Amino acid sequence: MGPMTLPSEFDNVNFVKSREFIDSTRQFLIDNYLKSGDVICDIGNQGKNIPALSNFNCFTLDITESSNPDFVADITKFNHQIKDEYFDVIMCTEVLEHVVDPFSAIRELRRIVKPGGYILFTTPLNARIHGPVPDCWRFTEFGLKILFRDFEIVNFEKLDTQDRNLFPLHYAAIVRKNSRDLDESDPRSMQFTKVD
Repeated sequence: MGPMTLPSEFDNVNFVKSREFIDSTRQFLIDNYLKSGDVICDIGNQGKNIPALSNFNCFTLDITESSNPDFVADITKFNHQIKDEYFDVIMCTEVLEHVVDPFSAIRELRRIVKPGGYILFTTPLNARIHGPVPDCWRFTEFGLKILFRDFEIVNFEKLDTQDRNLFPLHYAAIVRKNSRDLDESDPRSMQFTKVD
């Protein structure tokens, strides 16, 4: 694959809106769901310092060593160096679209978050292909609810695209791992309602 083309005006305008949306949903998680003493995992943060997390026991995780993460791990696989139910909260922002197997990623995140623990996901829908490569997926609201089916969805937000109904720029979800351990449920048994 050759170099990516330059962003369009649409991309430039909406990138700022998306960053603000991601930052505000992360802050919402911090303000409403984090407690003193929580062990947090920030996945794929590429070495960015998030000042609001400085008062927490925060670890970073990435698939490459380039950002010097605390854990070098592929969330689509079993990572023996991370204990079961280790983290109270996981932040998985702008990662799902880059993993090669999102179903396996969700399984691994479910394994490493504590019962009653929370995971924040953000992911684009109406966004250009971007790095780091590969950029594999775009999820609709329905697809995300299938991925999160074995969690309780406690907050689900979308950032609408101006003048484009039913094609949001971004989604954010905070999900909670139920205290009971479940086998994976069958997504074919799910019921869906129309989106507005």
